[in-house]
Amino acid sequence: MHWQTRLVQPQTLAPAGFRSLATPTYRGSTVLFERQADVVDDWRHGDGTYSYGLYGTPTALELAGRIAQLEGAHHTFVVPGGQAAIALIYLSFCRAGSHALVPFSAYGPNSEMAQGLLKGLGIEVEAYDPLIGGAIGNRIRDNTALVWVESPGSVTMEVQDVPAICKAARAQGVPVALDNTYSAGVMFDAFAHGVGVSMQALTKYVGGHSDLLLGTVSVNADALKQRIGATFKQLGLAVSPDDCSLALRGLQTMGVRLAQLERSTLEIARWLAEQPGVASVFHPALPSCPGHELWKRDFKGSTSVFSMLFNADFTANQVESFVDALNLFQIGMSWGGLTSLALVYPSLDRPGKDYAGRLVRLNIGLEDPSDLKADLTQAMQAMRRPA
Repeated sequence: MHWQTRLVQPQTLAPAGFRSLATPTYRGSTVLFERQADVVDDWRHGDGTYSYGLYGTPTALELAGRIAQLEGAHHTFVVPGGQAAIALIYLSFCRAGSHALVPFSAYGPNSEMAQGLLKGLGIEVEAYDPLIGGAIGNRIRDNTALVWVESPGSVTMEVQDVPAICKAARAQGVPVALDNTYSAGVMFDAFAHGVGVSMQALTKYVGGHSDLLLGTVSVNADALKQRIGATFKQLGLAVSPDDCSLALRGLQTMGVRLAQLERSTLEIARWLAEQPGVASVFHPALPSCPGHELWKRDFKGSTSVFSMLFNADFTANQVESFVDALNLFQIGMSWGGLTSLALVYPSLDRPGKDYAGRLVRLNIGLEDPSDLKADLTQAMQAMRRPA
């Protein structure tokens, strides 16, 4: 052969038999077939056949399999991020004329999608009180296609009675989807508590280092797998095998990271609850958190994110100056990584409550808690100084 042909179609020269602890990173779009009769375009990879890299290389399928094992799922889909996971679930169950229910404490972009894309498609998404419990059944209509739960809720950390909500929804034939990102798929057993579909942003605890974007959608039955799989194929939710490789590496250390993050976060949360000027701390393990008793009943532990509310005598500007004065806590969105973060929520929409810009969400990282307390102390002193 001409040397140019050999460049394009080389023979495999490396010897077989190499074994490693690391999962190989398989990059590829085109899948090769032995015969024309074998050609198929099917998202159902995993039984030893592949059709196209869009539906996952062995690296992505290895990650999906490990997440499914952790969550006790029938099947897991890997998607480009948490928001993609939310979209996949909505579009798999809802169509024009459908009604869906979502707690008003849900992840902000979930609500934004409800009022944006989904509203434009003729799908009505109604917000409900996250502490409604089994009374959710009174909100279900003939055209209700989906009930969302998120426990604890985003920012204000309300813990929901997920089993009661699932029981009420199941009685009327409505599937329940859970955003289980806070629990990393392990602190709360979604399927044991009646959930049909569980999603999480692997961006947070699985990735663990603030350097990748991935999400998963896991299901407890083959019928749900087939329903979501059909939408998954049509949306083209391809994931990077390199990001999947990083997530696989993150899984190996997630256990020790979660253990340390829980200890440090509880220490900081309990300390803050005793500080003058702090009105309340919203951490599921503290009695001040709405639904705390449900957390004790249903959860195996807590993780790294919680919120604090300053007293009413502080202004929104003072709270902003508190965050600006922090040195170790960085200002940034997301959470679950190694670095401590702080963020003010000045316009948080919670019916019947006005936090007036005094609510700060913290993510505790792997820094020493004594250093973090010192940083919080000096920032609280700074916010009291005259401007």
